[in-house]
Amino acid sequence: MDIKIEKKPFLLRYKFYFLGAGILLGLLIYLIFSSAGPSRQRQKKDNLMIAEVKDDKFLEYLDLEGIAQPKLTVKLNSVESGLVDQIIADDGSFLKQGDTILILNNPDLIRAIDDERDILEKQRISYQEKLLQMEQKTSELKRNTMKTVYDLNRLSKQHELDKDEYAMGIKSKAQLDVSTDEYNYSQKNARFLLQELQQDSIKNTIQRELLQSDMEREEKKYLRSRERLNNLIVRSPIGGQLSYLSVIPGERVSAGVNIGELKDMTNMKLIASVSEYYIDRITLGLPATITYNNEKYSLVISKINPEIKERNFMIDMLFVDKIPDNIRIGKSYRIQIEMGLPENALVINKGNFYQSTGGQWIFKLTKNGDKATKTP
Repeated sequence: MDIKIEKKPFLLRYKFYFLGAGILLGLLIYLIFSSAGPSRQRQKKDNLMIAEVKDDKFLEYLDLEGIAQPKLTVKLNSVESGLVDQIIADDGSFLKQGDTILILNNPDLIRAIDDERDILEKQRISYQEKLLQMEQKTSELKRNTMKTVYDLNRLSKQHELDKDEYAMGIKSKAQLDVSTDEYNYSQKNARFLLQELQQDSIKNTIQRELLQSDMEREEKKYLRSRERLNNLIVRSPIGGQLSYLSVIPGERVSAGVNIGELKDMTNMKLIASVSEYYIDRITLGLPATITYNNEKYSLVISKINPEIKERNFMIDMLFVDKIPDNIRIGKSYRIQIEMGLPENALVINKGNFYQSTGGQWIFKLTKNGDKATKTP
């Protein structure tokens, strides 16, 4: 026999659906109200850094990373061309001024200097021969002058004797005239020879000076050529570290070509890259500091490169008083640059919050110290 089944009421049939929907709606309302209100987080007080906000002098610092570099870098160039014969100093060597770095060999230069030495020897021989000829000519002139003076004295005595004999009637007037003519000729000839001897002395003095000047010029020319041999030895122009040497044994090096680099390690500087945002505020002479091994070192901005690359520009800083021990090329240091004079402001010690908030907000403690709220 069939049994009539009574249909259940609508609410009873879907009671579980309504119950689930109610729970979800309640949860949704809770989430909405909870998100609309302030968020809360519990932290142990020992894990927090707490500092006092106060009115005080504020000095703005620009925090940068600086790289240690030598203040002076010297390029090494070969003065003379030649083949690399020996390399004395290796890359990274610490050198004193004048230390030998490498030795070049130039056979053509050596032959040219030998030829100039032969030319100098020929010039010296020619110089001696000319001096000897001058002395011989002067000696001959002196002998002729002495003989003429001697003959003049003899003729003078003979002329006086002829005048006495003419007065006594021993000699005739014609004989006296002949004696007078010979005496007068001898006088004129003696005066001419004396003048010639004087002029010869002056001329010889001038010629000797000219010859001596020519000889000294040739000697200086030869010495300069010999000094070029010293240029085949490349020496350290300053004391420092040989950062690199770009030649190998047997390589031909041309004159004036860069072959290496030397860095002065006694005077270091720090270079840093600065955002273009500060280009109008960074000036020469601004003070800066670094802290190394718990000790502060003072610096000053010495050079600003105004060229902007990738939205940054470069600055150089020199140490003021002392330099950190064990400083090395390429080592990095944290630098703080003082951006101006202190100003009165509301300040707080810079903490870890600055990295995450950028200084835009901070948590402020209540008076009893059990709560903190987010505050601009």
